[in-house]
Amino acid sequence: MYVRKNISWISLLKFTWIHIVWLTVWGTFAVSLYVHFNLHWVSIPWLPVSVIGIAVSFFVGFKTDSSYDRLWEARKIWGAIVNTSRMWGSSVKNFVNDLDAEKKVDKDELKSIQRNLIRKHIAWLYVLRAQLLRPEGWEHSQIKRGVGWINNRRQARIKKLFGHDDIIEILKQFDLTEEQIKNRRANAATQLLDINSGELLKLRKRGLISDYRHVQLQNLLNNQYAEQGKCERIKKFPFPRQYATGSIYFIGIFIFLLPFGMVTEFEKLAEELIWLTVPFVTLVGWVFVLMELIGDYSENPFEGLPNDVPMLSICRTIEIDLLEMINEENIPKPIQPQEGLMM
Repeated sequence: MYVRKNISWISLLKFTWIHIVWLTVWGTFAVSLYVHFNLHWVSIPWLPVSVIGIAVSFFVGFKTDSSYDRLWEARKIWGAIVNTSRMWGSSVKNFVNDLDAEKKVDKDELKSIQRNLIRKHIAWLYVLRAQLLRPEGWEHSQIKRGVGWINNRRQARIKKLFGHDDIIEILKQFDLTEEQIKNRRANAATQLLDINSGELLKLRKRGLISDYRHVQLQNLLNNQYAEQGKCERIKKFPFPRQYATGSIYFIGIFIFLLPFGMVTEFEKLAEELIWLTVPFVTLVGWVFVLMELIGDYSENPFEGLPNDVPMLSICRTIEIDLLEMINEENIPKPIQPQEGLMM
């Protein structure tokens, strides 16, 4: 996620320079056909071109709005995870006690139990993030040829700035046993929630939580399952390809026709102004391409690129809050923006 107030023109040009090049080349080629080869029959009236442009702008606008909805929904889901996580930490801290237990428990043991439940929850956050960053076939890093290569470089730069995410290392960091690590299945995040659910049952059998508190804590785990499922729904279900690719084709048709409609309009002003067609084709085409790119790069909010939901920052914020609740000493620092990005 970009955190600066504005994206600089330099960054914007780095993101779109290749499109500026081919738009300029195409505009120059089309005008050359008209001027140097006297192929005046290639020109077309401006009215149909403008009608196509209006239709394309509506379609691209719909795609951009829909892509933003996916991005904003993803952010709302992680906002709900923040709230549920804080409720989990507070409930574990205050619900797990020996008030109703037949045999009193040492305070250090109680604190260890609370710490164990909270640290497994923190591990769930980071494991969920790592799972969501696994690439899917329709994401930008999986595209063959130039676009995929460029986005793989972007991902590598972000990993260099913010670190890599290995699920095994995450599990070790948060005190998961070798057996739990060995027996992790395809969806490690789900298994972590299930482990915490099993821990609650053990506490209920020991009388360290009452029936009511057991239900309340399990409901919080169920909420975590629900939020995880919402994240996976966005990750596993692509933006409908008929909309994603349709706008690309429509913009391509519009840009193909654009110089042939513009050239006669500038010729009407003055014959020597005819070459102004080239910069204006580039400018108008760039605007449409940029609208397409904004929508295209917003439709996948969990792919490890600059437009992502800042999951790492959110995870670290939750981790700090929960560790402070149980008075831990070694509390990590918040994630800081790097090169204008927050991940």
